[in-house]
Amino acid sequence: MKSFLKSCTALTVALSFSGQALAQVKEIGEGEGQVNIVAWAGYIERGETDKNFDWVTKFEEATGCKVNVKTANTSDEMVALMNEGGFDLVTASGDASLRLIAGKRVQPINIDLIKSWGTVDDRLKDAPWHTVDGVHYGVPYMWGPNVLMYNTNVFKEAPKSWSVVFEETNLPDGKSNKGRVQAYDGPIHVADAALYLMKRKPELGIKSPYELNEEQYKAALDLLRTQRTLVGRYWHDAFIQIDDFKNEGVVASGSWPFQVNLLKGEKQPVASVFPEEGVTGWADTTMMHVDAANPNCSYMWMEHSLSSNLQSDLSVWFGANPSVPAACTDGRGMQTAEGCTTNGLDNFEKVKFWTTPTSKCASQNDQCVPYYRWVSDYIGVIGGR
Repeated sequence: MKSFLKSCTALTVALSFSGQALAQVKEIGEGEGQVNIVAWAGYIERGETDKNFDWVTKFEEATGCKVNVKTANTSDEMVALMNEGGFDLVTASGDASLRLIAGKRVQPINIDLIKSWGTVDDRLKDAPWHTVDGVHYGVPYMWGPNVLMYNTNVFKEAPKSWSVVFEETNLPDGKSNKGRVQAYDGPIHVADAALYLMKRKPELGIKSPYELNEEQYKAALDLLRTQRTLVGRYWHDAFIQIDDFKNEGVVASGSWPFQVNLLKGEKQPVASVFPEEGVTGWADTTMMHVDAANPNCSYMWMEHSLSSNLQSDLSVWFGANPSVPAACTDGRGMQTAEGCTTNGLDNFEKVKFWTTPTSKCASQNDQCVPYYRWVSDYIGVIGGR
């Protein structure tokens, strides 16, 4: 919750852009000795969690750039940290990236200096969450879905609907779901409620879970208030959610493949599913602070982030999809074509990727509820937890 409040000033920034921005860096010089990165948990590993997953040590040895990582648990926390400064890079999701661009917190990237740019998935190269007026503000890193994770001892068959976390019901074990489910501790979760309503209440006319008029938005908040009576804990820390599934009786929640994979690795009774209403998801971009103190090491890291073995191993580790498709098949890392299929590489068009809601929206004649209201209202819904 603290992360919401720290970033309030950023949330009032209008998402308007003018002029053709130019990349600040024209050539890469000698490394400065370090690079400071804000990242999601599990994104930058040096073998400390699992010795088999380390894509930092060799980079440091090759470049002399020490990698310092600050883990952030929500997109709002990432925006707040980048506003405060002191960081070079951030692995921003789509609900943060446009705010960082509009707020002039990140700088355009000179893709001519990224030798591996040509290997990036064509579906990501010009993605609207990091490209404005033809200018690239980052390097694609990883993408994936927000899945429904469930306890297989309770659900002998995969739940078909998100209703098990949104509406009170008896689960297959005969017990109520009340107090046994979780929801994401971030205002972007409003989109998950809206996505559910797209299928369940088509009369609302929701076209996009990120483009909601006042009536649609009210319906989403009402659903979240119902969910509030069911949720035992709102999660934003992946490792706390893992512990809750192991030790606190949680049996269903929206989650990331990262938690699913770690729990499965510990032989815990969990699995995940794409419910019939569909899923939201994230496509994360490595973006560079406008005042980055270590631009050379930053560019070295962005190039390194596209290396096939890193992309392959991170895809396995996080249960996500690489931004470099060759990482699925070239054998340089742990991932395989079958593994990428399992992670949903071919489901790109089925995922409603996080993006920043704005008042100007095509589907509702520019009458949508902007993100700053999502923030304040979601805090009210979950009661300051």
